[in-house]
Amino acid sequence: MGWAIAVHGGAGDIPRNLPTNRRQPREAALRRCLDLGVSSIRSGRSPLDVVELVVRELENDPHFNAGRGSVLTTEGTVEMEACIMDGTTMRCGAVSGLTTVVNAISLARLVMEKTPHIYLAFEGAEAFATEQGVERVEPSHFITPENVERLKQAREANWVQIDYTQPTHENGPLEKAIDEGDSQIGTVGCVAVDGHGNLATATSTGGLVNKMVGRIGDTPVIGAGTYANSLCAVSATGKGESIIRETVARDVAALMEYKGLSLKEAAAYVIDRVPKGNAGLIAVSATGEVTMPFNTTGMFRACATEDGYSEIGIWDAEGNVEN
Repeated sequence: MGWAIAVHGGAGDIPRNLPTNRRQPREAALRRCLDLGVSSIRSGRSPLDVVELVVRELENDPHFNAGRGSVLTTEGTVEMEACIMDGTTMRCGAVSGLTTVVNAISLARLVMEKTPHIYLAFEGAEAFATEQGVERVEPSHFITPENVERLKQAREANWVQIDYTQPTHENGPLEKAIDEGDSQIGTVGCVAVDGHGNLATATSTGGLVNKMVGRIGDTPVIGAGTYANSLCAVSATGKGESIIRETVARDVAALMEYKGLSLKEAAAYVIDRVPKGNAGLIAVSATGEVTMPFNTTGMFRACATEDGYSEIGIWDAEGNVEN
């Protein structure tokens, strides 16, 4: 048994010719956040603290679809959502429909710790944020020029866009793929286990480009995009509707609990069952195993374990940055 941590920055149809200026900032952010998580675990911080800390960092990075980089709804607005769960106690908190909260993941933790509830959304969540004194800004803070352009492209294609997957003539009326990866952006998540087998998970997202106002995805749904118990911690990414239908995160834990599968076997089985091109996940077990399967073209991901293994990757093993 030993500590382990994994981080993701979204999954989707990530082209292998993704321009360097689009790829490197995300790789650098994953490396920075992985190092932050490892340092925090080594210093004795709880897995719950670690996953919140790492996801906050990713929310503050405009290169990912969470927090500052959240994509836009059909109305050109931001509706952020997040979820956090402690595997030891199975306490959890979730939020949706945030428009002004800088770090949705921290508000989700406050829902878990300061209310009798699990899930708050929209006006109620914003009011709770005010009550708790969390950092808030004007909604315009989250409206980046890049995401305005992404929405424009998705509207032209009549396309609701999964992380990193570009509108093309094959999935909408747009005549050509978006140049230079302008539509490339992804959800974030972190899972961690300490040397005592305590587990935690956190996931945060802005949802889908061009999503309907009021749409809620898999991220804040316990057992779909986010789940942790005494066996494992899971954070999923991809098309929320598919992940919800397949109860992806909970099924990984259920296969371990009821079928006796290993973490890698359970995660691989669940991802294989989701329609191809729709999902990926990161997961750690109580014994320090880690796995990061996906059925999309790629998934921005990173992991490290106490025995010295580390990886930062985007595509399959051959495309990994570091191994």
